Amino acid sequence: MDSTGSPHLCFPDLNSSCRRLLRPPFEAALLYTLFFFLSLLTVTLNSLVIFSISHFRQLHTPTNTLLLSLAVSDLLLGLLVMPIEGLRYIETCWLLGRIMCALSPYFFYCLISASLGHMVLISIVRYLTICDPLQHNSKITITNVKICICVCWASSVIYNGLILMEHMGQPDRFSSCHGECVVVVSYIPGTIDLFVTFVGPCTVMVVLYMRVFLVALSQMRVIQSQTGATNAKAAPNAKRTQGKAARTLGILIVVYLLCYCPYYYPVVAGEDTSTNLSYFSILTWIMLLNSCLNPLIYALFYPWFRKSIKLFFTFRILQAHSREVLIM
Repeated sequence: MDSTGSPHLCFPDLNSSCRRLLRPPFEAALLYTLFFFLSLLTVTLNSLVIFSISHFRQLHTPTNTLLLSLAVSDLLLGLLVMPIEGLRYIETCWLLGRIMCALSPYFFYCLISASLGHMVLISIVRYLTICDPLQHNSKITITNVKICICVCWASSVIYNGLILMEHMGQPDRFSSCHGECVVVVSYIPGTIDLFVTFVGPCTVMVVLYMRVFLVALSQMRVIQSQTGATNAKAAPNAKRTQGKAARTLGILIVVYLLCYCPYYYPVVAGEDTSTNLSYFSILTWIMLLNSCLNPLIYALFYPWFRKSIKLFFTFRILQAHSREVLIM
C-alpha cells in the first residue's frame, strides 16, 4: 500500500495493471548488486575462455573449439538473460513490453539448449578420446567439430522456435494483468521438451562419463600391474590419478544435476509454478548459475587456462608473436 492506502501497481496509470511487491530499498539494492555481480562474473569468466582459445594458436584444437562455442552461449546468458531475469525478480513486474515478452523466453531457451548441447558434445569427444583412441584423430577433426557446433546452434534455434511458436505469436495470451509475462507450454510439447532438454542430455552425459571413468580406471590398473614390479611409486601415482579423475567427473555430473534438477522438478512432479513466480525465479537462477560455473569446471582444470590468464594480466599478450607461445 502507498500513502493513500492504494495497492502498489506495476503501471499505476492502467486499471488492468498487475500488483507489485515493493521491496525495502536496502533489499532491492542488495539484490541488484548480487545479480549484477553474478552477471559480470559470468561474462568475465567466459570472456577469458573465449580470449584464451582464440588468441593462442596452440589452443586451436577440436575440444577447445567446443569450449569456445560453449563459452559464447554462456557469455550471452550472462549478458542478456541474467539482467532481464534479475530485473523481473526484483521488481516483481514485467516492465520490458510485449515484444520483449515474446523474444526474451525464446533467447533464454535457445541459449540454454545450446549450452546443454555443447556439454553433450564435449562428453562425446572425451568418450571417443578415451574409449576409441585409434579412431579419434580421424573422427574428431576441427572441421567435424565446427559442423557439429553449427548443427547444435541451428537445432536450438529451430527447436525452441517450434516449442514457443504460440507464445511468440501471442505473448500476453496467458497474462492475467498488464505487467506480467507468462510462458505456458501445452502438455505434449512440454513432455517432449523435458526429455529433449533434460532427461536426454543428462542420461547421455552420465552414461558416457561413467564409461570413460571405467575405461580409465581399467587402463590405470593395467599400468599399475605392469609397473608394480619395477617401480614402487607407480601404485601411489596411479591412485592419485584415479582419485583426480573421479573427482573431476563427479564435479561435472553433480554440478549439472544440481543446477538443472531443481528447475525441472516441478514439471516432473506436476507442480504448478504459475501461482508462485518467486519460487520459479529462484529455480531459474539456480539453473543460470551453471553458465557461471561452466568456465570454472571445463577450463580452470586445464593448466593452459591458468597460464593464459597470467599472460593476459601481465600484458605479455601485447608482445610480438604472443599467439605462438607454447601454452600447453
